[in-house]
Amino acid sequence: MTGSEAHEVEARLKQLGVEKKLFADALDWAGAEARLCTGFDAPAMAGITFWSRTNRYLAEQLTDPAEQDPIWKYTARDSILRVVHPSGSHAITAVSGSGGVGDLERPVRSKNPKGRVMAQLVENNTKYERSGQGVFSSRDEVEFGGELDSMPLWFLLYERNEEDGTLSAELSRPKKMEGKYVNEWSERLPLFTRTDPGFDIALLDAPDDGGDLDFEVRKTN
Repeated sequence: MTGSEAHEVEARLKQLGVEKKLFADALDWAGAEARLCTGFDAPAMAGITFWSRTNRYLAEQLTDPAEQDPIWKYTARDSILRVVHPSGSHAITAVSGSGGVGDLERPVRSKNPKGRVMAQLVENNTKYERSGQGVFSSRDEVEFGGELDSMPLWFLLYERNEEDGTLSAELSRPKKMEGKYVNEWSERLPLFTRTDPGFDIALLDAPDDGGDLDFEVRKTN
């Protein structure tokens, strides 16, 4: 990434009310806790811990009056952990990516399958882009109302490079899903590449939203 491109990314992040250090700290802190998992934990525990703690540390920093002014909001509605900008203009959630996270020359997609609720949020992102309008809502609407579902959602995507173990991250706005995977983006903002987090970010890193569960129903006599 050239100097001018890096400057453009920094300017866009500032518009969104965030900075690279916020994401770097959250990923570093999450990695420290995920490394505490051992072979006696569930097979996917390190990945789940990393996902959950990344979202947690984003929320703790952005909702702390001592660190952030104005403070953001936080919601875990529909099992999608989100921080919400004070104006209600957009939200951010951390999820694992696959392909070329942080490299605009390569395609990237969400690593794990997403359910019905996430699919609707991605569709709403596309509607927002077409309208060219933001979403501004009251505090009650942000926390409890339908405005949350129509709010533009950004992904903090992270990926561990299997070859050298480094961890790459980008902040991107999803545009389209193919099946249960997000694979098209209206904006991609490369952030950084960090040193090896010390563990494999294994499947599954986040629970499904429960919207696509199928149950077999049998008749009883």
